[in-house]
Amino acid sequence: MTNSSVMNSRNSVCVIVHDQDTDAIAAVYYAARNWSPQPAWTVPGGKAEPGEALDEAAARELKEETGLLVDPADLVLVHVIHVEQGWDQAGQFVLFVFATNTWTGELTNTEPDKHLAAQWVTADRLPEPAFPTSAQALAAYQEGGPFFSRYGWQANTP
Repeated sequence: MTNSSVMNSRNSVCVIVHDQDTDAIAAVYYAARNWSPQPAWTVPGGKAEPGEALDEAAARELKEETGLLVDPADLVLVHVIHVEQGWDQAGQFVLFVFATNTWTGELTNTEPDKHLAAQWVTADRLPEPAFPTSAQALAAYQEGGPFFSRYGWQANTP
């Protein structure tokens, strides 16, 4: 029996494209928006569409934002962040962080209406200012874990 219901989720994806020869990652510099009062650096990504596989969403978002092409089979899930409050103040979401060192194409700012730049930056950390969740994801990737973290949640105490 096929389940035709579509989960109304707030899943987001991002891709750490790591050029290991130069130890650089692809990054985009978001312009100020209604949900981001100042420009900020981030790794390429965005929202998964309802019913879209997460790895395919990550590959699609990477292409849309940077022109880089990656086979979803070449993406490795490296971190998951449960965010208490989204960029749009519409509640929580889950960010699935993928990484790859295999891609084709040239890094390009394919969305100049959204981004001020797309460029290779040092892999150890994003330039400042950076989206906190992107910096958190990159740190977890560089350190080899943890594989799950939270952002914005208050600690529960018994």
